[in-house]
Parts: sequence; C-alpha cells; structure tokens
Amino acid sequence: MSKPVHVIGGGLAGSEAAWQLARAGQRVVLHEMRPERKTDAHQTDGLAELVCSNSFRSDDADNNAVGLLHEELRRCGSLIMRAADANKLPAGGALAVDRDAFSQAVQAAIEAEPLIEVARGEITGLPPQDWDSVIIATGPLTSPALAQSVLSLTGENSLAFFDAIAPIVYKDSIDMDKAWFQSRYDKVGPEGDGADYINCPLSREEYDAFIIALLEAEKTEFKEWEKNTPYFQGCLPIEVMAERGPMTLRFGPMKPVGLTDPRTGKRPNAVVQLRQDNALGTLYNLVGFQTKMKHAEQTRIFRMIPGLENAQFARLGGIHRNTFLNSPKLLDAQLRLKADPRLRFAGQVTGVEGYVESTAIGLLAGRMAAAERNGAALAAPPNTTALGALHAHITGGADTKSFQPMNVNFGLFPPLPDSVRRENRKKLMSERARAALAEWLGERQAAE
Repeated sequence: MSKPVHVIGGGLAGSEAAWQLARAGQRVVLHEMRPERKTDAHQTDGLAELVCSNSFRSDDADNNAVGLLHEELRRCGSLIMRAADANKLPAGGALAVDRDAFSQAVQAAIEAEPLIEVARGEITGLPPQDWDSVIIATGPLTSPALAQSVLSLTGENSLAFFDAIAPIVYKDSIDMDKAWFQSRYDKVGPEGDGADYINCPLSREEYDAFIIALLEAEKTEFKEWEKNTPYFQGCLPIEVMAERGPMTLRFGPMKPVGLTDPRTGKRPNAVVQLRQDNALGTLYNLVGFQTKMKHAEQTRIFRMIPGLENAQFARLGGIHRNTFLNSPKLLDAQLRLKADPRLRFAGQVTGVEGYVESTAIGLLAGRMAAAERNGAALAAPPNTTALGALHAHITGGADTKSFQPMNVNFGLFPPLPDSVRRENRKKLMSERARAALAEWLGERQAAE
C-alpha cells in the first residue's frame, strides 16, 4: 500500500479529514499532541473536544447558510455531523450537542477504523520530508513550534486574534422562580419543544447596573506581545461589547425580542439566555457570554443576573490567543501551501470560524488528499454550495490585506438575479446549492 497520509491535529477538522481519507481507502496517521502537551483551552485529551460553545448553530437548511452547510456535510458522509446528530440536545432552532458524548462518539469511530492510527505526541516543527502528504489541522491553538516553522516557511507575519469562552453553570443552582423556559419566538428545533432555553430577565435598572459592573470589572492582563492582537468580531467578550455603548448587549446576546416573561406577560428589558450543555440537562452555558474577566469578577458579576444569584459554575469563562494563516495568499485551490505543496491545511487555521466551517474544510482537505493519492485532482464543490463558497473564500475570494476569520453566510455565495424577491433569496440559494452539490457528488462518484 502507499504511504499513509499524516493528519496533524485531532480536533473537528483533523478527525473529519482522517475519516474521509479512510473512507476513500487511504491509510492515515492522526497526530494529536494532547495529553503529552496541553493547551490553554482544552479540558480533556479527547478527539474533537468542543472548547467553546456546545452549539453547531442553526439547523435550518432552507433559510440559514449554517443549516445548509449541515445538510451538505451530512450528504457527504461527515463523521462530525453523524456524531452531532447522535448526541443532540434541545436548543430551539439550533443543533446543540452533549459535548462529552459527542467527543467520545468521534473518538470511538476513529479508533475503530483499521485504516487510522492515532499517534499521541507533539509535532515540534515542519513534518519530516519523507511525509509526502500532510494535512495540518491544528486549529487556532497550533503549538508555537509548529506555527513558527510554518510562518518561517511562508515569510508571513503571524495573524492572530483572541477567542473567549463562555461560562457554564449547574442547572440546579438557577432560581426558576425568576427564570423560565422558552425559545425565542417559541421556535421548535432539533430535539426541542419550543422551550429549550432558560431565560433570566433584567429590568432597566438591573441592566444598567450590570453594564456598569462589566465596565469596571478586573480583566485578564495581556502580555506585551499580545496587546495589539485583534478580536474576532463574531466572538467578542461581553465586556468589550459593553465598551462600545450601553445598549450594545441589549441588541446583541441580551436582546429580549421573541421572549415573554410569564410572570408579567410582557417582554423584559433585557434577557440572559442559557442553553443546555449536556444530555443529562444538569449543565447550562450562558449564550454569547464569552469573557476575559478574572474568575472572581465573573462569579460576582454574573450573580447580579436575576435567577443566577446563587449560581454554581462548572466552568468559568476564559480567553486564549488564536492563530490563522492568510490563506487567500498562501494556499492553492487544493488547500496546499504554495511554498510546500506536500502540506495541506484544514480547519480554523485556514481562517474559517466555527465548528461546522472547520469540519467542512477538513472534509475537503481529506477528500482532496485522497484523490491526489489516486493520481487525480478533486475539483472543489461549486461556489453556489456552502462547501464551495467557504472554499472559494479562503483560497482567493477574500482580500488578502484585510483577511479575518469568517463564518459561512449567504454573502459568500454568488448572488441571484436582481429580479428575485428579497424574501425568497435564501430559500432559492439553498435550492440552488442542493442541486449543485448533487451534481458535484455524482461527478466525483463517477470518476471513482
């Protein structure tokens, strides 16, 4: 048999890439540095551990680009989506998972696959030259030694941003005399019943006091070399949002629209939502409450929220530095590093943001590497699909001078004719994507 493909990084993208390679009959060595070397964010040594939210976001495949990407990944045989669907939790219109059961499911599948060998240990520089096909899927927490080696090879300055983690509380410590269950607009989603979130209401006075406390709280001090690192705009700490104006949170993660306090029959001034974080329903995370406050401050300030006065925290929020490539400049259409084509990249290190986006690039990298092993080149999916739109963005569609991590969204898709009514555009884009993906999958199967 041919040499194995080496996949560095056992997160969502690396696990998906390894799975796709094995499905195509290729041998794989999947390298994961944990537990030999830990990171600032991971809590376990499990493959595909979710270090931030437990939500894969919207599962609406007709009207949301993320939901459409879910569907496309399922149709492509994604291991990550299979594990997510098998471990769903109530979350309104979103797809949320039991994070521990999800990781265990992915690891069990990988370890049971005879074509995949899991090797524990850090890759401390560029892979050896005799590794002729490598996928680097080390994510935003790439080890410094490997990151520096890649950056030295490309001649690029490091692009980095801070990513913050939301806290998790024990459900039995939430005062349900003040909080209530409801999904926004009572929306029913996967495994849900329209009452999937715990909602904590704040009056105008309580909201104002909360904002003042956020602004005055002690924050994590950054090292000198970190101070000019920008945040990713889609994952701002709540105190950074509060600094942008007193109403910013009320129009962001604390927006009250679509919610009614059953005790008053009215919409609250502001709301903090908590989403189920495990299958037992014992843990709930504060939605959108990423933070860089010191731990003692988090405990004090979050207990100002009505219903959380006696909250017990299973995990407090945190912050870590993420690194990603200027992919539109450095990668070719096969996700290979132009400076060293034996190296492919996948996942968040390529500049996509989000669990399913990382999985998507892992899936494409795995399939492209497998096709290359078979002496062919796999064309990327059409850019009218969610998979193709993401791929096109990071391999040339974005401005290299202002490149920042991006979630999948319909703005990355080719537009529909101006004659199409605005209210129909998302659904028509989704229908167009399904047809294009079906054609792409048919062409690939015929070639095989």
